[in-house]
Amino acid sequence: MVKKKKILIIDDEESLLNMLSVLLRKEGYEVSVSENGEKALKSLESGDYQTVVCDIRMPGMDGLEILKRAKTKGIKTPFIMMSAYGTVETALEAMRMGAYDYLNKPFQAEEILLRLKMAEERENLRKENQILNQVVRSESSVKNFVAKNKEMIKILDVIKKVADYKSTILLTGESGTGKDLLARMIHFNSSREKMPFIPVNCGAIPENLLESELFGHQKGSFTGAFSNHVGLFEAADGGTIFLDEIGELPLNLQVKLLRILQDGEVYRVGDTKPVKVEVRVIAATARDLEAEVRAGRFREDLFYRLNVVRINVPPLRERKEDVPFLVDFLIDKFNRKLGKKVKNLTPAAFKLILENEWRGNVRELENVLERAMIMVDGDRIDLKDLPDLVARTTSPAKSTARKSESVPGGEGLPPEADQEDKGFLKDMVEILKNGDISIPHLETELEKGLIQIALKQSGWNRSRAAELLGISRRALFYKVKQYDLE
Repeated sequence: MVKKKKILIIDDEESLLNMLSVLLRKEGYEVSVSENGEKALKSLESGDYQTVVCDIRMPGMDGLEILKRAKTKGIKTPFIMMSAYGTVETALEAMRMGAYDYLNKPFQAEEILLRLKMAEERENLRKENQILNQVVRSESSVKNFVAKNKEMIKILDVIKKVADYKSTILLTGESGTGKDLLARMIHFNSSREKMPFIPVNCGAIPENLLESELFGHQKGSFTGAFSNHVGLFEAADGGTIFLDEIGELPLNLQVKLLRILQDGEVYRVGDTKPVKVEVRVIAATARDLEAEVRAGRFREDLFYRLNVVRINVPPLRERKEDVPFLVDFLIDKFNRKLGKKVKNLTPAAFKLILENEWRGNVRELENVLERAMIMVDGDRIDLKDLPDLVARTTSPAKSTARKSESVPGGEGLPPEADQEDKGFLKDMVEILKNGDISIPHLETELEKGLIQIALKQSGWNRSRAAELLGISRRALFYKVKQYDLE
């Protein structure tokens, strides 16, 4: 059953209340009415309304006072104000106080319905942005980012130390290694987290537009400049600007960037007066900037300004131990994006993922998993969902072997599959077996109990559970099936 949209109408005219109530109920709205301000505020505090339609001129508490008190109480419901005695000044005052829209009485039925529809779309967009911001913050949290590679652990430690400083950071490394994610991490783990984070790909914007986009322009400064334009540096004031592919920045714009880093001032195109900005700059490049400096394509003074804190991100092929955690992270991400409920990969598919060289780094892994999650029919990604990887990395003989291993759920895997050292799990079983404790079926029951504990502690994230137990993910798949722990 579709939930009705709740509307609150505030007006001292009984005839208008009746007319609007009939109209909106016919359109499927659930309507509440209030004849005065005190009653309206109580209704707003107790009810979850989608929109408020409020008259401005009323005895006692007027509409603007109701709006003011509602905003003071933290009520975010959009207000549409209306008045039969409205002026431009009244409308502007209502908008300044936080009203979404303004209507002059009398109005047509189509007009109020259109305004309500627009308010509804705006509120839905606000909620979607709020959810998106929460997701971005969560994905960009150092606490939520798991790494086992020593170099990546060092990088996370550096990020924690430098996040709150304004010092410029230069991220280097191959394309697709996740430099953009690290830039977001630095921003969202700093005191600037509630301020803008503006990413700019310096190689994706045409050179003739790049200066205006970065620094802004004045009206009439060039053909087509019909109004003043705020550049991305001004838009990022108080926050962070991420200049990806900084090595693509033309020499003439490198001079302007150097001035911003030195003086904190932006000169719009066609303007002689500087605009003060307080922005943290994070730059990234896949190029060797020292070589670019020697070749005369990158200014040496700008390089040293950018190279205050340097973080070199290793390619994925050099940190294979992080792949299981990245797989879990990306599956969670795409489940939200695609509305899927994929749990994990079959052992054969996971083995193929681990064996791949990932020359396109994290970006390639991300693309492969997104495609697989679109194509998968069940809740596990199998070899058939990874055709490009199968074609690229397996011979006919190997493909046949893998297909025999890829039965969903790990069926058919023998107990001796993956005879790797079982670490903590094996040690605990051995300690109790060799002790004075006598429990029937001790080894089986203890093993089952330890797996349950690890799965619960990891929130049923199997990669992390396997890490806690000191066994491979493949071995854990088999044990989960063996003990019916799905």
